[in-house]
Amino acid sequence: MIKVSGLSKQFNEILAVNNVSFESKIGEVVGFLGPNGAGKSTTMKMITGFLAPSSGKILLNDILVTDSETQFKKFVGYVPENAPLYDDLTVYEFLNFIGEMRNLDNTPSAIDKVIATCSLEEVRHQNIGTLSKGFKRRVSLAQALIHDPPILILDEPTDGLDPNQKHEVRSLIKGLAEKKCIIISTHILEEVDAICNRAIIISKGKILFDGSPEKLKQKSTHHSINDVFRAFTTNQPVEGVQL
Repeated sequence: MIKVSGLSKQFNEILAVNNVSFESKIGEVVGFLGPNGAGKSTTMKMITGFLAPSSGKILLNDILVTDSETQFKKFVGYVPENAPLYDDLTVYEFLNFIGEMRNLDNTPSAIDKVIATCSLEEVRHQNIGTLSKGFKRRVSLAQALIHDPPILILDEPTDGLDPNQKHEVRSLIKGLAEKKCIIISTHILEEVDAICNRAIIISKGKILFDGSPEKLKQKSTHHSINDVFRAFTTNQPVEGVQL
């Protein structure tokens, strides 16, 4: 579903993403893991067409993103970091607006489906500005799911949530995983253990590791993702870690 080849992005003197390549398919939940400033969000924005790459290719469902302004978007749901919402609209009104923007054939039934999927029934007619962070994050997920895309790109989906809200959002994502290709950009290590079946570590714009969380843990005698992550991203020796 996703094929990224030699992807790079230059901002003046800064090489934010440096020759990144990977593929992902239905059934995978890929944790795109790295410290702040590693190039995660920039990569997500290029995959979803919000930023043009300096070089490289992105194929989504065999469609070249840079050659198509709209065709590939029907296959993709995107939740950016700190996703903007219209606080003066109700949940239903906002999702209806998104459905109309996407020219859905039956927006009301699509809204009913995502409201059920994201457990939003109790706030269906509540103004978004009055919702908790957890409910707002569910609304962001609902707008990304309303057209039932096979690809989901989620940038820091649980950042800023309390432990209960994180658990709820992670459970929702896990429930979607079987029928979708999901990429989650995160700097939260526990996110990888909780919901991902594949981890990609990126630092200073480069991919340093690509494999299962289990293989990542095996690089540490203590089976610690935290220790391995620290060794990769600091390029310093960490006791018990063999890279």
